[in-house]
Amino acid sequence: MSEQRTLATATGFEKFAKTTRRARFLAEMDRVVPWAEISKKIEPHYPKAGKGRPPVGLERMLRIYFLQQWFNLSDPSVEEALYDSQVMRAFVGIDLGREPVPDETTVCKCRHLLEKAELGREIFATVNEHLAALGLEVRRGTIVDATILAAPSSTKNAKKERDPEMHQTKKGNQWHFGMKLHIGVDSREKLIHSVETTPANVHDSQLVDKLLHGRETRVWGDSAYLGQKQREKIRGVAPKAACFIQAKAERNRALSDEELSKNRNKSKVPAKGEHPFLVIKRIFGFVKVRYRGLAKNTNRALVTCALANLCMVRNRLLALQEP
Repeated sequence: MSEQRTLATATGFEKFAKTTRRARFLAEMDRVVPWAEISKKIEPHYPKAGKGRPPVGLERMLRIYFLQQWFNLSDPSVEEALYDSQVMRAFVGIDLGREPVPDETTVCKCRHLLEKAELGREIFATVNEHLAALGLEVRRGTIVDATILAAPSSTKNAKKERDPEMHQTKKGNQWHFGMKLHIGVDSREKLIHSVETTPANVHDSQLVDKLLHGRETRVWGDSAYLGQKQREKIRGVAPKAACFIQAKAERNRALSDEELSKNRNKSKVPAKGEHPFLVIKRIFGFVKVRYRGLAKNTNRALVTCALANLCMVRNRLLALQEP
């Protein structure tokens, strides 16, 4: 039997109320996230009750951690947001009439646990297995793409230096400092099935073989993946795959009308590979790294990609739950 709620969670007294987009989004994600499966993967690493203060429930901390990814919140910010937002507290299951919000130190320790055990990749794999079981599995086509995540370039910090694991690269006429997120996306479902990270100065094409699952019959990508070495890498992992990489003009040779026409036709599929980046960078706000070093930010990127997959197909998942 559920506990009786206190006045801190009471609703229904408002004369004017509206279901906000945040409330609607959290209600939908509450239904589509496979909480039990993810918790099962984390539980062996999670602290057990002992002589000291009992740990906060695993699923509760997992919900707080996911709030951080969805709304781009730091450890202190998510604590304040939970005190400020009744919708967020309801999602996590916190009743301020009975208990406080877990403080930022508790949130930080939970995050460090996930990073140390490299559970981000476990969460990513678990979500994709869950989607595959529901019929949303990767098919025979993969789109490869990469994006830059900025890092602070300032040296105004305790060590008086920039993050040594981040590097700078030039894109167009602009320099960027940070890391790269490389993804392999299913060409039909637009689901991310492969994730890799590198410093920003690593060329996109260097990771092409790691972004394939091996059963491809077609591989799409922009001109950054063009070249004989890249074709050999693709053939080594997916021998049946045909390459649909866009052609690139050379210094003394412009693209012919036929090549331009083929590029336009090819670009219709790689455009789908931009949809996950729309969710990750524009909706979730993950345009800058929050932590030092690749390992912590890779863990965040993997979890964010898993949640982006759920976000993109949530309407279909909700439809499967209807009687």
